[in-house]
Amino acid sequence: MSKLVLVPTPIGNLEDITLRAIRVLKEADIILAEDTRTSRVLLNHLGIEKRILAHHQHNEHQSTPEVIRMLKSGQHVALVSDAGTPGISDPGFLLVREALKEGVDVECLPGPTAFVPALIVSGLPSDRFLFEGFLPPKKGRQTRLKELAELETTIIFYESPHKILKTLQQLVEYFGPERSASLSREISKMFEQTIRGTLENLVDHFKTNEPRGEIVLIVGGKPH
Repeated sequence: MSKLVLVPTPIGNLEDITLRAIRVLKEADIILAEDTRTSRVLLNHLGIEKRILAHHQHNEHQSTPEVIRMLKSGQHVALVSDAGTPGISDPGFLLVREALKEGVDVECLPGPTAFVPALIVSGLPSDRFLFEGFLPPKKGRQTRLKELAELETTIIFYESPHKILKTLQQLVEYFGPERSASLSREISKMFEQTIRGTLENLVDHFKTNEPRGEIVLIVGGKPH
C-alpha cells in the first residue's frame, strides 16, 4: 500500500538526521523536495540516489494532483523541506490534506524543528506557548500584533534576518520595551547563538550587529 511520509531533515548539523529518516528516504520511490539542489546535497551525503521532484510554495497547487496520482498508483513518496519538518512554515499542509481526502496513508517522522530548541534554551515558560510563525507581511499585521500583545502565553515567531530589526521595533511598540524575549539564530550550525533579555535589549543589539542566518524569536507572555 502506498504511503506519504513527511521526513524532517537537519536544520544545521547533518548528524541530526535519524536512522529512521535515512531508511525511509532509501525506501521511497520518489522524494519531493522544496529545493531539489539543497536536498541533493543531503542525499549525496547519505549515499542515496532517488528521483527527486520539486514541491514548494510556488508550485504545490500544480504538483499536488500529480503526486496524489503517484500515491494512488502505489508509489511510496517522501516529502522533505530544505531544513526541519515539512509543514511547519514550509510546504506540506496542502499535500497532506489532499492525500487524506483520497484515503492515502500519511505519516510524519519526529525530527528537527527549529522552534523547539529555541523555546527550551530561551528560559521562558514552555508549558503553554503559541507558535505564530511568520507575521502577516502587511495586511492585518497591526491587528495581529495588538491581539498577540494581550496573550499571557509564550509566543514563537520566525523571521528573516533582513526584517528582524523592524519586527523587533514593532514588538517594542505593541508589547512594550520591557517584555522578556530570546532570539536564537543558526540553530544546530557552527555559529549558533542565543541572545536573551528584553525586546529593547534585542533592538539595541541588532542596531550594532548585523543579523544573519535563520532566526527564531521567543517572546514572553503579558505579565499578570
